[in-house]
Amino acid sequence: MTGDVSPGGLDVAGTSPRGRRSRFSPSVELAATLVAFGAAVLVWWVTRTYPNYDSYYHLVWGRELLNGSLPSFEAYAAPTQHPLYIAVAAVLGLVFGESGDRALVLLAFLAHAALVLGTYRLGAAVFGRWSGALAALFVAASASFLLYAARGYVDPPFLALVVWAGVLAAEDRRGVPVLLVLAGLLRPEAWVLTGLWWLWKRRLRDLPIVFIAPVIWSLTDLIVTGNPIHSIQSTSALAEDLGRVRGIQHVPGSFVTFIGSTVRPPVALLAPIGAYLAWRYLGWRRLLVPGALLVGGIVTFVGTGVLGLSILPRYLTVPAIAMCLFAGYALLGFTEAEGRVRAIWLRVSAGAAVVGAIGMLILAPSLTNVTEEMRFIRATHDSLVTLLDDPEVQAGMRCGTLTFPTYRLVPDAKWHLENASIGARSARRRDRGVEVYALSQKALRRYGFADGTNPTVNLPNPAFRRVASAGILAAYVRC
Repeated sequence: MTGDVSPGGLDVAGTSPRGRRSRFSPSVELAATLVAFGAAVLVWWVTRTYPNYDSYYHLVWGRELLNGSLPSFEAYAAPTQHPLYIAVAAVLGLVFGESGDRALVLLAFLAHAALVLGTYRLGAAVFGRWSGALAALFVAASASFLLYAARGYVDPPFLALVVWAGVLAAEDRRGVPVLLVLAGLLRPEAWVLTGLWWLWKRRLRDLPIVFIAPVIWSLTDLIVTGNPIHSIQSTSALAEDLGRVRGIQHVPGSFVTFIGSTVRPPVALLAPIGAYLAWRYLGWRRLLVPGALLVGGIVTFVGTGVLGLSILPRYLTVPAIAMCLFAGYALLGFTEAEGRVRAIWLRVSAGAAVVGAIGMLILAPSLTNVTEEMRFIRATHDSLVTLLDDPEVQAGMRCGTLTFPTYRLVPDAKWHLENASIGARSARRRDRGVEVYALSQKALRRYGFADGTNPTVNLPNPAFRRVASAGILAAYVRC
């Protein structure tokens, strides 16, 4: 017996209006879920990576809250705060102690698995199971999304919440605003999506939901800094200080470049084709959810240029997911078509598979780059911990501040050394204490230089003597 058709175009029995099953069997989906989460844990265990700069700061802020103090949002070169991620980091720090950094990365990998599964469910609800499965494969194969998980970025859990909110909307289920509010406490892009959800429903009683996340974000800034728009102002000021790409004039070129690097050029080229075919054969109402992800993400990306914020690839992750969905339909949408259209579409898709093969060849170096980056992350963490635990370095820190060339390793060290005085020489040099320097060329490029900083921060002070080295780092002391 067929139920009512939902806004996503599916009936409650899980079939499309043409009678085809929109999803795989429950046993297949359960097996895929177990494989996805099992693979996430395995990759986390084998790669042993650690959080990035922003995520380490959230761990530090979470610990500061647990210690009864306000988070240091106004520290030198501090990143933008994300309220929910601070709370999550605080819980992980409370439960796992210093191993909270690895727990945060595990959370990101699990969120990445949830994102892949959610992409399949959303694609299946809108375009059919095979198109959804291919879209999920595109997301899983993205080197950028994988690296975000490996570094514990806020993006994987944010994207997982957004995509699963899309699943609930496409399947006409409850819970969409809850997931969007949570996502809005991780990244502001969800504020736009929440507004689009309200415009879709147009229920006046739901209007306050649109403002929950922005208000909590502003209250957090107000309580900690006294400025309710500290996050916006500090992010813009930091982008200017570091000389990052910013401004509306850079948005068009950056959009093309960033999308191509996130989902790879073949997927980006297939997406508009899939969008046209979907509009042509499914109708615009079936495209409300993926269309909202695409439009909402683009609006937010343009907004970063208008507000003078840094223009970064991470700000295009939401429309990138939508493009994976449309690209999946472009290649496998024929499985939901009929007659002559199905036959022609099948032949064209077979030819387009050649483009996919080329895309895989393009992707291979990206995956190699990811594995090399993971090795470098491990080497950096091991070098830093070994160096900071050296007795002579510990003795030197009792004489003064521990400093790094730039701000890049400051939160990592703060997480390992809870009560130490730690700073960056790009902000101010000290006459006494410990100065850490990078030894390898890659470490020097990564940690010795930063936009807007003086390269002389990498020249050892003659008054300091070298006391220890570990891997890619060395320490100089003066008491």
